[in-house]
Amino acid sequence: MSEYDEYASCFDNIDPLAQYKKWTTGPVANQNTTNRSTICSQRVQAAFIVSDSVDWSRDIQVLCDILRTGGLPGSKSAHQPPLYFANDDLEYQAAFPCERLGMGAFRIALESIFNSFHPNALEFTSFGKPNISVFQNAETVLTEIVSSSHHKIQPANHLIGGNCVFSTLYMVGDNPSVDIKGSRQAGHPWFSILTRTGVYKGKENHAEYPADLVVDTVEEAIDYILKKEGI
Repeated sequence: MSEYDEYASCFDNIDPLAQYKKWTTGPVANQNTTNRSTICSQRVQAAFIVSDSVDWSRDIQVLCDILRTGGLPGSKSAHQPPLYFANDDLEYQAAFPCERLGMGAFRIALESIFNSFHPNALEFTSFGKPNISVFQNAETVLTEIVSSSHHKIQPANHLIGGNCVFSTLYMVGDNPSVDIKGSRQAGHPWFSILTRTGVYKGKENHAEYPADLVVDTVEEAIDYILKKEGI
């Protein structure tokens, strides 16, 4: 156990990914010579980061090897294959009192290290909030759902060309830089509600990304929505 491990063990939930760190010291099971040879000779066509890294140092090292060699670690430098992140959240609220570093922080670390030794800046695409496409997709999906059962549509919404047009869509979230920023960028018909249940704990509205409404709990947000919609 390192000094970091010993220190961290004194704080419950300080590492939200601790449960996944079941380190393997021996060779990976069920990996024959043929499979290893095939993997080592095939170029990685694209890298997808879909969950939080459990081992930043290892994952950044492997990704740098993949990205700077055109997808074939150990070979000469080549054009970087596409890199995708499922979200770009810098931090999130877990069981520990303070926020934990998220995928966005990992992306920043990878980008900083990669750019320090590679002549070309890291190229990547981040999905998830606050990307406006997430809100557009949500509206599209909701429109399809409501349009398929248009006889149940509330008076506040109406149909144009067989498609539902919403008067209001509510974004309820606890992260101003992700949830509220995305909602504001998406514009009408989005209405943002910021809760003090996670990342945000301020008494007033967020200064940089102010929400349309700030409440203490998700329950208060739901009560407001039901009352406003007359439900």
